[in-house]
Amino acid sequence: MSAKPATSRLGPSSIPVRAGIGLRAEHYDAILETRPPVGWLEVHSENYFGAGGKPLDYLERIRVHYPLSLHGVGLSIGSTDPLDKPHLAKLKHLIERFEPALVSEHLSWGSVGGRYLNDLLPLPYTQEALYHLVARVSQVQDLLGRQILIENISSYLQYVESSIPEWDFLAELIERAGCGVLLDVNNIYVSARNHGFDPGAYLRGIPRHAVQEIHLAGFTVNRFEDGEILIDTHNRPVHPAVWILYRQAVQRFGPIPTLIEWDSDLPELAVLVGEAQQADTILEERHARAA
Repeated sequence: MSAKPATSRLGPSSIPVRAGIGLRAEHYDAILETRPPVGWLEVHSENYFGAGGKPLDYLERIRVHYPLSLHGVGLSIGSTDPLDKPHLAKLKHLIERFEPALVSEHLSWGSVGGRYLNDLLPLPYTQEALYHLVARVSQVQDLLGRQILIENISSYLQYVESSIPEWDFLAELIERAGCGVLLDVNNIYVSARNHGFDPGAYLRGIPRHAVQEIHLAGFTVNRFEDGEILIDTHNRPVHPAVWILYRQAVQRFGPIPTLIEWDSDLPELAVLVGEAQQADTILEERHARAA
């Protein structure tokens, strides 16, 4: 657990089994000035697709000190639109430039007919959709020349056509496409509460070997006269119930690099570092039991 990551010409290359945080522009200077004791950083790939400018300059300077993961939000890998080849070309260039240890995308779609929606929308979990996703993920991996991780999303509706539990759909995608999993524990909890399934069943349905990264984040509860819905807002600390589910995930999958996501209403950097330290404590406890 305490071993230093391997290094490359850019800096640390492998991601240690520790907690990291999402790198956001508001924290660029604080990270360079204070070098917080987190294991690694993750960025949204699309924020660095430009040909130059401050984001890329900061990322180059920060990359020297931390291993990196690239997390995509805009590929719309589940769409029936043709894959966005210019998008993938920019992603491949970014990978070659910054040598991330992990590259991930979402089990979702967000475009139709060339029009993009500002959301990560769920898929119908059917055999037809599974065949489509296997082909799309395989094509993306071939174009990038590397394995990618697929992240489960939070959802607020379900399709009546769905005939496969989400966790079985993801497990089958892993088997057929050879991708890995970015397991978002908060998303599992949010969706389980919204749809009434057992989050433990989700964890048990995912192959142990496939999980290479875990996400944790905060959610918001929207209440209505006829009930409530949990929204994955990434704007507050990890909920106690999600920490409990995270412990269960670490018990099943072992210590896995874990990211604290916080995308809006950003607090001081120290708050994110504190959340990461909580995750590190759980990882260390699991590692000690396994030793």
